[in-house]
Amino acid sequence: MNIIEILKVIVLGMVEGFTEWLPISSTGHLILIDNLIRLNVTPEFMEMFRVVIQLGAILAVVVMYFPRLNPFDPRKSRGQRAATWTLWSKIVVACLPAAVLGLLLDDWLDAHLYNGFVVALMLILYGVFFILIENRNRGVQPVIDRQRKLSYHTALYIGMFQVLALIPGTSRSGATIIGAMLLGCSRTVAAEFSFFLGIPVMFGASLLKIVKFGFHFTGTELFYLVLGMAVSFFVSVYSIRFLMSWVKKNDFKFFGYYRIVLGVIVLLWYVISAALGKA
Repeated sequence: MNIIEILKVIVLGMVEGFTEWLPISSTGHLILIDNLIRLNVTPEFMEMFRVVIQLGAILAVVVMYFPRLNPFDPRKSRGQRAATWTLWSKIVVACLPAAVLGLLLDDWLDAHLYNGFVVALMLILYGVFFILIENRNRGVQPVIDRQRKLSYHTALYIGMFQVLALIPGTSRSGATIIGAMLLGCSRTVAAEFSFFLGIPVMFGASLLKIVKFGFHFTGTELFYLVLGMAVSFFVSVYSIRFLMSWVKKNDFKFFGYYRIVLGVIVLLWYVISAALGKA
């Protein structure tokens, strides 16, 4: 087991943890980082690894929000338990569009859209969207400032925005946050609901990738997977705390500008690499 390869896994886990919950596209960043450091594994394992290390990020949300998400908590009143079940039912409703289309388009997306050019375009496009939406919402009071005010219709519409995140570089959290804000949610509600949606969606996507890959891991591959998830978990805890602290005092424009700058850099890198490859 090579120490350099272990360091690469740690870097990939850190990138996943930092970018999964920030609206800047974790999959896009992982694709780009993988092109730079190239973990010495098969392409099939790498395709699965990029998705499955998200389980560490999911666990971070579950641990941090467990009291709110646990409908069996004996300390909750009957009304509070009912409200928790209602929240979960809205999460399920919001997950349906991405679950259906994700199953139908998974192979096609892997074959046609997982490349630096698509990632760059989506980084730029949604960066512009964030800036435009924040400008549009300036001085406007959000209609939905509590999770309990989120209706089933609104949850379903947010889930439709989540479908856009099937395109790498879009960002699942970015798409859902943009959708939620367009539908009248506050930044805090939008960010938290995006976290909650990630639990079933990312768990389902990870399970699908593992089933497709098969359960015949080598010892080294299993170690890489567990290490990547562990690093992703601890970094995600920090990332979630950072974002929730940020949205209480700031808007999402910073992330919009970051996406645009990174997207331009990636686009230039992609064009230059393609040109050199043809030379």
